[in-house]
Amino acid sequence: MAIELMNRLIMFVCLCLAQVLILNHVHLFQVATPLLYVYFVITFRRNFPRWIMLLASFFTGLLIDICSSTPGLAAFCLTLIAFVQPLVLELFVPRDSVDNLESSAAALGWNRFATLSAILTVFYCLLFFGLESFSFFNWFLWLGRALASAALTLLLLFAIELVRSK
Repeated sequence: MAIELMNRLIMFVCLCLAQVLILNHVHLFQVATPLLYVYFVITFRRNFPRWIMLLASFFTGLLIDICSSTPGLAAFCLTLIAFVQPLVLELFVPRDSVDNLESSAAALGWNRFATLSAILTVFYCLLFFGLESFSFFNWFLWLGRALASAALTLLLLFAIELVRSK
């Protein structure tokens, strides 16, 4: 457990630094911004202590909020994703799998991991950009930003997972 927590801490630091220093300044076509820190929540293993998931997700979002001038937005959205992640993960886990199955492409298979990641990432981006605009006056722009950001985030997420699984 201590090694896993150390690995999660290293992942937390790397993802937060990448988001704050690089990815917050990427705005593809002035619409899509990758939100790679959602990968931190997606990769929690099955039956990981729920309270640690929620606290770690909240503090990840809080750090992103502090560095990105989005007060409370990422913290709320990531905490909600951390609450939903075990429920969604159970839909993709084989019945005869171990209790502490890792949420990765190597353990779940690429199709299941891609679907799990897509569901959580799209949900996160819809929620994040919906709360950021706090208006549905221009819902086409909101939907475009959310889906384009989700696609860009998924592309980076799959690239990291491809490197990580080798």
